[in-house]
Amino acid sequence: MTDETETAAPADGASVETPAAAPPADDRTAALEAEVGQLKDQLLRTLAEMENLRRRTEREIADTRSYAVASFARDMLTVSDNLARALTAVPDETREGADEATRALLDGVGMTERELLKALEKHGVRRIDPTGERFDPNFHQAIFEVPNTEVPSGTVVQVVQSGFVIGERVLRPAMVGVGRGGPKPAPAGEAKVDRTV
Repeated sequence: MTDETETAAPADGASVETPAAAPPADDRTAALEAEVGQLKDQLLRTLAEMENLRRRTEREIADTRSYAVASFARDMLTVSDNLARALTAVPDETREGADEATRALLDGVGMTERELLKALEKHGVRRIDPTGERFDPNFHQAIFEVPNTEVPSGTVVQVVQSGFVIGERVLRPAMVGVGRGGPKPAPAGEAKVDRTV
């Protein structure tokens, strides 16, 4: 009599294949934990990259909003300059002796210039007047030097053309005359001067 737990050999004489030996449970668990750790690392890196992309996109959108009018504003500065030139072309003596129509015209040109500057300022464009400030090549363009022993060397003593900034960017540097021959300037950073007018 045969034991029921025994299995009969195949009748046709073929060999019996035994399944491949499974790796021990500890090796398999370690491999799965390593894979989970790798996937977790990839997930964290992807989340960090997405957060950086979100921040960069928000910053670019804010910059686009702030500086979108830069090209238009730069074109409008020439209009403002021409209005200012029109006002300075008429000497004070002529204004005082001018008839009512000429005075009204000059007042209208002055109001137009002021309204244009207000509209530009409403959109973040500010005029800078650096008279008396230390020359800063980031905001000023020196076009000549003035011998002046009363002010420290490198001080802006004359503004030929006003500069403008939009946000933190220079839209147009101020064209200035810089003092030369005076006492040595104070070290940078001692006094911070507000450049807005």
